[in-house]
Amino acid sequence: MAHLHFRRLLLALVLTLSATLSAPAAPTATPAPEDLPRPVPGDIGLAGARCPDISRYLNVRSAVAPSPAPDGKRIAYRTSVTGQPQLWVSGGSGVSRQITFGESVTGAEWSPDGRWIAYAVDRGGNEREGYYLISPDGLSERELLAPAQAFRVWGGFSPDGSQVAYAATEEGGDDFNIYVLDVASGRSRRVYIGKGGVYVAAWKPDGNGLLLSRVRGEDANDLLYLDLTTGQARDLLAPAEASANLSPAWSRDGRGFYLATNQDRDTSALAYYDLGAGQLQILEAPAHEVEAVALSGEGRYLAWSENVNGFSRLRVRDLVTGRTETPAGLPAGVIGTLEWARRAPRLAVSLSGPRVSGDIWLYDAATRKLARSTESATAGLAPERFVEPQAVSFPSHDGLTIHGLWYRPPTPAGAKLPAVLLVHGGPTGQARPDFDGVTQYLLARGYAVLDLNFRGSTGYGKRFARLDNGRLRPNAVKDMAAAADWLKGQGVGPVAVMGGSYGGYLTFAALTTLSDRFQAGVGFVGVSNWLTALAGASPTLKASDRYEYGNIDDPADREFFKDLSPITHVASVRAPLMVLHGANDPRDPVGEADQLVSAIRGRNGDVEYLRFPDEGHGIRKLSNRVTAYRRIARFLERTLGPGATDCTAQ
Repeated sequence: MAHLHFRRLLLALVLTLSATLSAPAAPTATPAPEDLPRPVPGDIGLAGARCPDISRYLNVRSAVAPSPAPDGKRIAYRTSVTGQPQLWVSGGSGVSRQITFGESVTGAEWSPDGRWIAYAVDRGGNEREGYYLISPDGLSERELLAPAQAFRVWGGFSPDGSQVAYAATEEGGDDFNIYVLDVASGRSRRVYIGKGGVYVAAWKPDGNGLLLSRVRGEDANDLLYLDLTTGQARDLLAPAEASANLSPAWSRDGRGFYLATNQDRDTSALAYYDLGAGQLQILEAPAHEVEAVALSGEGRYLAWSENVNGFSRLRVRDLVTGRTETPAGLPAGVIGTLEWARRAPRLAVSLSGPRVSGDIWLYDAATRKLARSTESATAGLAPERFVEPQAVSFPSHDGLTIHGLWYRPPTPAGAKLPAVLLVHGGPTGQARPDFDGVTQYLLARGYAVLDLNFRGSTGYGKRFARLDNGRLRPNAVKDMAAAADWLKGQGVGPVAVMGGSYGGYLTFAALTTLSDRFQAGVGFVGVSNWLTALAGASPTLKASDRYEYGNIDDPADREFFKDLSPITHVASVRAPLMVLHGANDPRDPVGEADQLVSAIRGRNGDVEYLRFPDEGHGIRKLSNRVTAYRRIARFLERTLGPGATDCTAQ
């Protein structure tokens, strides 16, 4: 009897265990405790190793966003040497000094009199900035405008430095108004009531007016002139077909301004707008896009950059002699900032490239000499081992030519390469050959990388940038299928898709609608449900969302967005997915990640989640970046297998 009782107990145990294994697991609350990252110290490894740890690549430094002193002898810039972006000042002796030490610095500008540097910070990536003044030696500091719940966008010092302009929402509002703040008293006054996204583009040289930029979509804006003496505003460039009118630079006499524009054109050209005549004159119309435009303080030298297959070309014209040149000495890469000193013909240029992690050069237009001002550390990695990409193009499903940057690691011929398809954010961004430590890490491990410019990307003309607007959006997802097929033709093995922001949405969309093409996905701060994402977006995004996507209040659009949302098709997810999001994200609220992860877990899917409590729309802090990308590296190795590089013989 005892034996029979034992057998019955054993049978009951087996049946219970069998039922437990076959039944769906109870949904895990999201976020779960394990979703909250816990930084763990790791060995960075030895310099010169065949396969360095990813933390080395994340410790590669860069210097960005230069603002020169009025005399051009010093430069303020941002770098993350301390683990998050802080403000530094380099002197003529080549010595640099850190002058801020708090929250991440999001922007900075040297005052016209040289006494102060204005800088902006938010709180944990929430994009609600406060403004401060600090002396160039870092020994004196003053709050200019305290952080609040309003969203703000810096608009710059007035020419005499007595005022600053900025755009801001009301707390809880979506529309931006324009304000002018008196630097001495700290008092602000509203000078323009805006609708949607309106920002300060440039002060008029006499200080009596502002050029304002009014959003008309992700890739377009109008320009209007606000007379500060009368309070009246009038449209200058507001064509029927929305166009990009970027980087305006006033002529010294205030009679007009230079800019990059694609009005009545497909690609952006260098132009001059005559304020009195109301006429736009094209000055330079290359076959590729003109981007940043900058005019020297005395009005003699005009600089601009051109986008040639993603690489930047710097051009400088002497408006007195008419001579135009391409300064020699800049490495291949992408120009981020062009800014002249106010009282000297010295141009600060920031550039990042495949073999340059991000540094600043100073061009003296009078002597026509270019000198490197910073030299960022590469964390014990040899820049000559970094891989440069090849610009490639191939047809999509409907015959449209799409583009990308193809990185192939230096592995033996015939080696079977796993690959990662990168999809950028925006959507009106562009895959460009700047330095990316994660890409170089993957290449060192023997993963191939295709950085895709799907339809909707910038850099290929206005028409191409708008081929994913509204109801055309599913075609961008199909471009990823074409990219996966192209990769197969290059002889690569399993493929993962990875992207952030809009690229995060594309990652989720790829795993829900293209499950046969991708073996894994990594999505950062992406949209999973367009209905909740568009409703919860920050005012800066809402200003352009209706142009780019549509109106969720319209029943037909609402049904379209529902079908477009990855969450609607979550049952189709077959491949493993890793999701990363910042809890303070104001652009794509963290609920986008929570609901997707919860839905996949409810179906016993393979999903990993990292939810950072101190980050916003991205990952700024070095400790968090190391945590995130070590997990990503392990995830890719688990799902795609090791790369083609033999890392055992180190």
